[in-house]
Amino acid sequence: MNDKPKSRWYWRLLRWTLITFAVLATLIAVLITEENWRGKHDWEAYQREAAARGDNLDVASVIPPPVPDDQNFFCAPIVAEALASERPAEMKPSERPATNAVNRMDFSLWRGDIAKEINQGGSWQKATLTDLGQWQTAFRNYAATPEGKTNGFPVPMQPQTPATDVLLALSVFDPALEELRQASLRPYARIPLNYGNDFEAATELLPWLANLKRSAQFLELRIQAEQQCNQGAEALADTELLLRLTDTAREQPFLISQLVRMAMMTLVIQPIYEGLAQHTWTDAQLSDLEQALAGEDYLAGYQFTMRGEKIFALDTIERQRITREIRSVVDQNGSSRMVTNSLRWMPGAYFYQNELAFARMHQRLIMPLVDTTNRTMSPAALRRAQEEWKSQSKHYSPYQVQAQGVFPAIAKSVEKFAFVQASIDLARVACALERYRLAHAEYPAALDALAPQFIQQVPHDIINGQPLHYHLTNDAKFVLYSVGWNEKDDGGTVALTKQGTVDRENGDWVWKYPVK
Repeated sequence: MNDKPKSRWYWRLLRWTLITFAVLATLIAVLITEENWRGKHDWEAYQREAAARGDNLDVASVIPPPVPDDQNFFCAPIVAEALASERPAEMKPSERPATNAVNRMDFSLWRGDIAKEINQGGSWQKATLTDLGQWQTAFRNYAATPEGKTNGFPVPMQPQTPATDVLLALSVFDPALEELRQASLRPYARIPLNYGNDFEAATELLPWLANLKRSAQFLELRIQAEQQCNQGAEALADTELLLRLTDTAREQPFLISQLVRMAMMTLVIQPIYEGLAQHTWTDAQLSDLEQALAGEDYLAGYQFTMRGEKIFALDTIERQRITREIRSVVDQNGSSRMVTNSLRWMPGAYFYQNELAFARMHQRLIMPLVDTTNRTMSPAALRRAQEEWKSQSKHYSPYQVQAQGVFPAIAKSVEKFAFVQASIDLARVACALERYRLAHAEYPAALDALAPQFIQQVPHDIINGQPLHYHLTNDAKFVLYSVGWNEKDDGGTVALTKQGTVDRENGDWVWKYPVK
């Protein structure tokens, strides 16, 4: 008789438990539905606002338009073969070359132990020139090794001048170089990428960017040797080629391509600097160089690149919402591989709100760092943006996790854009100063004397919008500088790290010539 009440109590408890769970599940479903609706509504409202102010968030708006193959640098045989040799596994069978493609653009200087024999190259920031004697010795030593005898650089029986021997060693690349020079004359550079893969398309660029960097290192050394051999016309032609190669990455809307492009631009600046320091450029060559550099606008490049990063990031999040999968690259045992994780149970609000948070962060914190109208980049604005990001990071929200994960990588690149543009501006003014010296046998007392005869307009300091600092020195030379990333006038002093490298976040960004 006692079992019956216990049984009723048990079933009553079970029934109320199920009812409670059903009510909770319903409430959760209602809350998720409401959050999904609110997230979608807010994101669509932002898209309409963006469209009203002319901000197109469509991926197609940043993809370079197609061009005829015979006008495309990347369709030239030497370039197309280099691409195919680097990416055969990624290509469809119908796209693979009929024969085994060979990378004739592999202008690698670093063979054997050569890297160990080159202590450092020249550095215009430290007012030092490249020691071609180190390269001469390195090429000769490598040629004497078993590997160098079959895969080395040509060397004379007896050493000549360092510049002469370097040019002889580099002549191994002459046939490929001339073919590349002809390819560079094509008016467009549209690398074939699958932009439908969002940021994975950028990984397809990596082999080409590595190739491009090696080509730049080779050309930098060749130009320096040509200058010392009084081959000014050849040095100018190779400098212009190096600039054209650098610009093959201009229209790629990925940050990695612009970072490599900026690294290559530093390789352009150094031989220009060395020719100026040694007075090997003629007036006509200096005019050509200044005008070529005037066409390099890395402030506009920042705006273009960051817009591309934004659009591809938003498209990636949207793809995650549709597929409920997230793909990421992980490093394992020294190699990288792509991993796919499921987001099956993630509510739609997570994706919509992350898109919204990223777009707003980009609009509020990232784009204002560069003022293309007044041509300035503000370190102070970056510091304020970083403080705001840190403040937001203290309050974790799943709706901002993707936006907060992207900001640090973008913030690190801002100073690089500023520095490379400042370097170009300093080089342009230095070319004009050298033209003035050739005409008057001395440098001017002030930069105002340069325009418009030697330069159309003297650029200002992109850090603060003020005139660049300039003064003559007692040895009949000059010091020209920007106040640099710390926004302080340090009197033309270059800051160095404990390792002896240039500390670009402190001190000034200085252009001056070595003291003899």
